[in-house]
Amino acid sequence: MTGSIVVGYTATDAGADALALGARLARATGAALRVVIVLPSEGTMSKAVAPERAYEELLREQARSWLADAAKTIPAGIVHSAHVRFAESFGEGLQAAADEFGATLLVLGAANGGALRRHRLGSVASELLHASTVPVALAPAGLSREPDAGLPRITVATGTRPGAELLLESAVRLASASGAAVRLVSLMPLDVPAGLNTGAITLLKDAHVDQVLASARDRLSGETDVEVLQAGGDSIEDAVAQLDWLPGEIVLVGSSRLAQPRRLFLGSTAAKMLRELPVPMIVVPRTRAEGA
Repeated sequence: MTGSIVVGYTATDAGADALALGARLARATGAALRVVIVLPSEGTMSKAVAPERAYEELLREQARSWLADAAKTIPAGIVHSAHVRFAESFGEGLQAAADEFGATLLVLGAANGGALRRHRLGSVASELLHASTVPVALAPAGLSREPDAGLPRITVATGTRPGAELLLESAVRLASASGAAVRLVSLMPLDVPAGLNTGAITLLKDAHVDQVLASARDRLSGETDVEVLQAGGDSIEDAVAQLDWLPGEIVLVGSSRLAQPRRLFLGSTAAKMLRELPVPMIVVPRTRAEGA
C-alpha cells in the first residue's frame, strides 16, 4: 500500500484510540504513519493572549512533548513521523496534512462522552466527513485499551446506491495490501428506493447478492477469503446489531450520494450503522480523487 496514514492526534483518550487504529492499519498495509497535532493559528487565539512568537513556540514545544510520548506507544517496525501544524481549525489542518503527505487515509478518535466500544462524532469528525477528499477512519472509544488483533477481516456494507463499485474497489485494495478476508454485507432490502413492492424487493435482493459476489470474485485473488451475506433485521441498526465481529475487524462504507464529487458526507445509512458498530469504520468518497 503506497502513501501514508495521517492520524489526528490529541493528548486525550480519543487521541490514543486514533493512534492505535492508525498504527494497526499502518502495520497491516505497510503504509507510513504521520502523527499530526493541529494547534490554533494566530487568527483563532484568544484575544486575552497576545499572539506573540514566544507563546506560539511554547505551544509548539508542548505539542512536541505530547508527540514524543505518543511515539513510545507505536509498535516497532512501523515507519512513523510526528508533526505540529497551525491552522484555523483542527479539520482544516488535518486536511492540509493529508494533502502534504499524499495520505491514503485520515484517522480520528471518538468525541468525549461516548460509550465504550461505540462511536460518537465530534465537531472535527463532522467537519472532515463533509470536506475530506480521502477516506476517513473513525476509531470507537476505548480501542487503545484492546489488544492488537491485526486486521483479520474487512466488512463492506453494500447497497444499490451510486459509488458501490468504488467502495468494493477500495476494499479489494485494502484486502490485497493486508491479506485480510472480506465480508460483503448486502443491505438489501434495507437500502432500496421507497415505493417498491415485496416482489420487486425480493428480485432486487437476490440479483444484488449475486452481482456483488461475482464482482468481488473477479477482483479479489483466489487466496482471499470472501463471504457475502444478506443483512437481517427490520432496520439498519437491527441488522448491524445481529452481525458478529472479529477482534481487529473494520467496516467500509461509502459516502452519501448527496456528497459533492470526490468529497465525503456521512449518509443516513452509515450514520445508522455507526450507532451500533463496536469496531472502526472507514468512510470512502463516492468518486475517486484525481491522481488517486
